[in-house]
Amino acid sequence: MLLERIYDEDLSHASYFIGCQATGDAIVIDPSRDISAYLELAEAKGMRIVHVTETHIHADFLSGTRELADSTGATAHLSGEGGADWQYGYEGERLADGDTITVGNLVLQAVHTPGHTPEHLSFLLTDTATAEEPGFMFTGDFVFVGDLGRPDLLDEAAGGVDTRYVGAAQLYRSLSEKLLPLPDYVQILPAHGAGSACGKALGSVPSTTVGYERTFSWWGRHLAASDEQGFVDELLDGQPDAPSYFGRMKRQNREGPAILGPQSDLPELSVAAVREGLRNASLTFIDTRDQHGVHAGTVQDAINIPAWNKPAVHAGWVLDPESDPRPLVLLADGPDTAKHLRSHFIRVGIDTTEGYVTSTDGLPAAVPDLVGPEDLDSTDYDLLLDVRNKSEFAQGTIPGAVQLSAGRVLWHQDRLPASGTIVSFCQSGVRNSVASSALRRAGHRVIELEGSYLGWQAALKRQGLQVQ
Repeated sequence: MLLERIYDEDLSHASYFIGCQATGDAIVIDPSRDISAYLELAEAKGMRIVHVTETHIHADFLSGTRELADSTGATAHLSGEGGADWQYGYEGERLADGDTITVGNLVLQAVHTPGHTPEHLSFLLTDTATAEEPGFMFTGDFVFVGDLGRPDLLDEAAGGVDTRYVGAAQLYRSLSEKLLPLPDYVQILPAHGAGSACGKALGSVPSTTVGYERTFSWWGRHLAASDEQGFVDELLDGQPDAPSYFGRMKRQNREGPAILGPQSDLPELSVAAVREGLRNASLTFIDTRDQHGVHAGTVQDAINIPAWNKPAVHAGWVLDPESDPRPLVLLADGPDTAKHLRSHFIRVGIDTTEGYVTSTDGLPAAVPDLVGPEDLDSTDYDLLLDVRNKSEFAQGTIPGAVQLSAGRVLWHQDRLPASGTIVSFCQSGVRNSVASSALRRAGHRVIELEGSYLGWQAALKRQGLQVQ
């Protein structure tokens, strides 16, 4: 058996390539929409991808199940569980609890594990060439290393009302009835790691076991004591902010993401063409440098999405292709960087990258407004905006600040002043630069706090004052 974990650091997303080396057949579980890694791995290992499946209707990235099935001719397998409201809207073999997929000598059994979502499946894997019982469980967003999939995303991102309580109860039963009866040696291979917003305390270790989680997880003691209410209370407490683009991902993944097909190289565009597109507002310019480069000078109305710091996540925060389908022009040092960025953007359903330029020379210039921490008290503003997550905000903020996370701010402009000045900050400045650039493009006057919260804390220490 061949088992490869393909991990996307940007989205903290794990997918799995599992192959039978005796027959050369393979299956991919929870693929990304950028399918290049799976095609390259299959070619390198001399295997055929004949099946593709996913554990549930994802909210944090756009699924590659449909894309990979179209590219390879593989059979797509989709959950048929969860009731009428949670059925996929595109073609694929439907799976119910107990159904199996055979891949050469390998057998994957679907296990209905609702809680994170109603239709959620996990997959037990048995290598029949060496064992009679399953040794692995691909748990998707059911069980993570040290944590569980949050049951409140349907409320936070999909328009649900109090579905978190039903989901929490379902998670308790899924653990009791589906996971804990398994032998301790069964390996757990989840769909996310540390940094994902699909849970609140995910570990960075790639895998765990049933026995380890039974013994050491925060939830294990509640199950051992049959304390369902204590489990629910602890599960729901302190979940992080869900980015607003999760709602779009959920809808698109349910309906079926558009099939991209082979991607051609991105062209380098002429300065004149880009300048004209900026003049008539027919394109969106993406400045891909870090916040320090942007602060030295950028392009008028550019959106800052750092090329090498979670570009998919940041793009999801500040670009909405449903309401603004204008093509994207990237600032990139060459075709490889442009290709890298496009591959990350399509993972969150942003498919409108048109080309790139290698310099901002000749384009309309702008310099973002900044204020130093020492000058904050003497600055006239209408709102002090903390764009960190609510858990960070709860641990301490600048007096008078209002919290609205960077992943939600563009969708909640009704909570911002219609006119006037906003001073914004995050922890170190990265998220703030991304969010403030989008707010400026939306028409707000935003001044960024230089150094953000860490800079403000350092300024207090220099003055011998107590840090908040």
